[in-house]
Amino acid sequence: MSLIEQIDKSRLPEHIAIIMDGNGRWARLHGENRIFGHQNGVSAVRATSEACAELGVKYLTLYAFSTENWARPQYEVDALMELLVATIRNEMSTLMENNIRLRSIGDIASLPAKCHQELLEAMEETKNNSGLTLILALNYSSRWELTEAIRKIASAVKADQLDPRSINEAVVTGFLETAAFPDPELMIRTSGEQRLSNYLLWQLAYAELFFTPVLWPDFDKETLYQAILDFQKRERRFGRTSEQVNVK
Repeated sequence: MSLIEQIDKSRLPEHIAIIMDGNGRWARLHGENRIFGHQNGVSAVRATSEACAELGVKYLTLYAFSTENWARPQYEVDALMELLVATIRNEMSTLMENNIRLRSIGDIASLPAKCHQELLEAMEETKNNSGLTLILALNYSSRWELTEAIRKIASAVKADQLDPRSINEAVVTGFLETAAFPDPELMIRTSGEQRLSNYLLWQLAYAELFFTPVLWPDFDKETLYQAILDFQKRERRFGRTSEQVNVK
């Protein structure tokens, strides 16, 4: 039986988040520079998005560019921004054919103007698609997001729009970039690294984590299926006991 045939589609993770890691190492293995790795990572993005759409996963968030990535060599940052513009433009037909809605989280207003505009236009064009919601985390980090949320909450309290005694987890969640989306149930990181790298720290509190040695450009539908099958073997207790979880 193939991997996809083993997946129980009634128990899919509603939201999958991925840290796409390993482009640089993949490029070195092929005797090329890091840009070559990023360029080849685009095919993995396409394959993963298509696979999630085909299966019926509702949300897919990809960590595309962190606030820390600005510290990389300028030539690499410039190349990544150009690649982002080209990819969004070239993949519009894929998004529309697969009924995928594009959204973003992060400080996208601080992206280069051309990137920002291309992203806004793509989100507008796909806004009525009703299948998979593909969320790009761009110029994003969890500490930045939480700091912004705290700043907004403090402003609301100062303006007498929010009672400090009413602040709870739901209120904080409502001030996050991801307020419109459910928390991820499965987080996948490629390349063998086993850390969260400032990614969705609040939202991943109860996510199942899947680490694979596969480098991102080699990540394909079969690797995604392996991660989902592993997820479906987990017992998700949320603080309860096994006996409580398994009560019929």
